[in-house]
Amino acid sequence: MKKVLVITYYWPPSGGAGVQRWLKFVKYLREFNWEPIVYTPENPESPAVDTTLERDIPSGITILKTPISEPYTAYKKFVGRKKDDKIKAGFLSENKKPSVTEKIAVWVRGNFFIPDARKYWIKPSVRYLNSWLAENKVDAIVSTGPPHSMHLIAQAVSKLHNIPWLADFRDPWTNIDFYKDLMLTKNSDLKHQRLENAVLKDANRVVVVSKGMAEDFKGIFNRNYNIITNGYDTEDVKTQPGQVDKKYTIAHVGSMVPARNPITFWKAIHELVNEDAELASKLEIKLVGQVDYSVREAIAGLNLDPYLTFVDYLSHDEVINLQQSVSVLLLVINNTPNAKLVVTGKIFEYLKSGRPVLCIGPTDGDAAAILSETNTGVTYDYDDLSGIKNAIRSYFLKYKAGELITKGVNIEKYSRRNLTGELVKVLNEMVN
Repeated sequence: MKKVLVITYYWPPSGGAGVQRWLKFVKYLREFNWEPIVYTPENPESPAVDTTLERDIPSGITILKTPISEPYTAYKKFVGRKKDDKIKAGFLSENKKPSVTEKIAVWVRGNFFIPDARKYWIKPSVRYLNSWLAENKVDAIVSTGPPHSMHLIAQAVSKLHNIPWLADFRDPWTNIDFYKDLMLTKNSDLKHQRLENAVLKDANRVVVVSKGMAEDFKGIFNRNYNIITNGYDTEDVKTQPGQVDKKYTIAHVGSMVPARNPITFWKAIHELVNEDAELASKLEIKLVGQVDYSVREAIAGLNLDPYLTFVDYLSHDEVINLQQSVSVLLLVINNTPNAKLVVTGKIFEYLKSGRPVLCIGPTDGDAAAILSETNTGVTYDYDDLSGIKNAIRSYFLKYKAGELITKGVNIEKYSRRNLTGELVKVLNEMVN
């Protein structure tokens, strides 16, 4: 059985979207004659904790951990936050305007912590893994980012030991939607670009999660990119949906950052509840995950608070159950220049939920193509008020008739087991 060293910042009991991809790959690798060995921080700054994910860790695998030093304690003191506060991703804020100290902290983060706040784990990790690999043989190394410091660890170790290296990108690097918000100096921007270019050049294989991301990276460094999407785990998602909510519920799962604030959706809901008393009496909108102040402000400005339920966090098990019980699942693609290439991880569990998906984003984007291909939902552009209204109304009529179950097609290729098979093809090509 071949062995692969997986370098990942996110690992259970950390929760959130960043954990899922490689936890699931690791779960199924043994079925394809690869033994995973995981290297991860001992004390990471986790966005959330979800101990239920630990059951997916295969029994008996080697998990290597070393302490990590991160600047978040100093950051929290500087901006006046509590020690136990979680750092919000994607520039999500609970306040109307970031304070001067928060702006300074962002500037420091962007220009002094390159490629990210985990940079001080790179050298200790390289030393530790060099020592470990001197006594233990592996056939391949995988790094997954962000954070992209993981790639720099793998880059150094791979070069020293001449071990084939696969760099996996769950999100872009310099083309990620909040890159412009880091307030980078010209020199800092150039440093990011140099590091990114070197990783794309040096890795034996580069894996990305969407066609659009592959094209995006080709514009940075022209090479072949393997596309392996995220997916759903058949062991997590029941074959048939369970009990459906009695109310007409529309749910969004995941953080709602400013770029993901569906203004036209809120306008559509505002008009519909004023035009249709029956719909208004049965409507409930559930937002599961952290919600930016700008989203709450838009909701309050249209007097929609009575229809909203906010849920800060649910375990993965609870999310799966919720996705199968609501009437409609809302998918919002970040309204940013790279919107066409964005394929959120949750879309694949949405596909398997049996509930219809209402997507707001580019109708010619990668996410829209997946929904169309699998016959699981519809996509409307950000400003398509009439289209969004008609979809919500149409789904309401089907809800009343008890006809809201979807029957997707070609979904199986997005199962985590099948996707692990695709990953193994890349690994085998790389080491043979």
